[in-house]
Amino acid sequence: MRGSTERSEAKLPILTGLLESIVRRGHLTVIDWRGRKRSFGDLSSRLRATVRLHDRLLPWKIALQPSLAVGEAYMDGRLTIEDGTLRDFLEIVTSNLQAIDQQPLQRLRRRLARLRPQALRPRNHRRRARSSAAHHYDLSGSLYSLFLDDDRQYSCAYFPTGEETLEEAQAAKKRHLAAKLLLRPGDQVLDIGCGWGGLALEFARTAGAKVKGITLSKQQLDVARQRANQTEGSDQVSFHLLDYREIDEQFDRIVSVGMFEHVGRAHFDEFFDSVARMLKPDGVALIHSIGRRARKGGSDPWVSKYIFPGSYIPAISEVMAAVEQSGLWATDVEILRLHYAETLRHWFERFQQSRAKARAIYDERFCRMWEYYLAGCEMGFRHGNLMVFQIQLAHERDAVPLTRDYITDYERQNRPSNRRRMQSPVIARADRERVPG
Repeated sequence: MRGSTERSEAKLPILTGLLESIVRRGHLTVIDWRGRKRSFGDLSSRLRATVRLHDRLLPWKIALQPSLAVGEAYMDGRLTIEDGTLRDFLEIVTSNLQAIDQQPLQRLRRRLARLRPQALRPRNHRRRARSSAAHHYDLSGSLYSLFLDDDRQYSCAYFPTGEETLEEAQAAKKRHLAAKLLLRPGDQVLDIGCGWGGLALEFARTAGAKVKGITLSKQQLDVARQRANQTEGSDQVSFHLLDYREIDEQFDRIVSVGMFEHVGRAHFDEFFDSVARMLKPDGVALIHSIGRRARKGGSDPWVSKYIFPGSYIPAISEVMAAVEQSGLWATDVEILRLHYAETLRHWFERFQQSRAKARAIYDERFCRMWEYYLAGCEMGFRHGNLMVFQIQLAHERDAVPLTRDYITDYERQNRPSNRRRMQSPVIARADRERVPG
């Protein structure tokens, strides 16, 4: 059964017709600023949520700019969850995305966006790229310690069975990347967007590689260097505050995890031309990034404004066009569909467990923003067009074996139970910033 539940329910300005046409999965109840209630969707559904709108203009704002208006209203407390959870509400919204996308206002907005001249679209030149990185990654290290694994891996984990803990899945991700890179002792490796250094340290310790990690975040750089100084084999790893466009060396292996989303559509050709220039003739590169199942990529207005300014989630077709332009071979492409949804679920649950500590670092509005970010992104991967792709690249078509068996073989041989326990690369808790509360 769809539509309203009772004749006595009053009409909500503008939202009634919109939600009646959109909510097909789940049961959503909306209470407006006057206390008027209206229900939509499947009355028998176990997926249920009730939200209250405290602002009389909010229904109009949601109709005009749903993503931005809902996110901002939740941050500011102008939209509250009365029954169910934030994840329940966002699951209802995202599982009905196809119906939302077919609304006339949304179709018009997409057409206008396509007509926008290329010259007016934001470009991630070097200064802007540094500023965008600082906006997100130079937040308090204490915040990230609240919800990430001990190695502080801030990208999609890898769940071979779906039963792994977050720590196990992040370790599996690093093995998966190492397997695809065919790492050898002494390999010169460039890690573009090295984060807090965990992947570089892992490659140096387990494969004997010599890794140069680059980041645009001063906070990440400081932590990565501190970790390197406290880890055995630190002479194998170096970290630098550099843009990939500033590198003039060549490497046996190049890896980039969770950085390509920040390159920007206007710079795709420049990025892959740089990879081709920096990769040795017999080298192998691996790009791990969020992607979009669509004809063209894009960005979410709320995420771009509050979380990742300058970000752009590409369609695979856009990426492959730039790869082809560079002259590189795409020697392997893998799509990870629900792995990031599970990663984000773990992050959200851990953040909720430490929410009081996060509020002590920042404030309640920040906590609402952050939990909306984690839960919203999870549902985007679970029900929307988002996924993760890994593209393996090389100059030579025979730079990697003819079949993918080598990936599985490496992972089996390098599981923790099959190799000698080595010094952990985790960020020692004593070395972390003190968390208030």
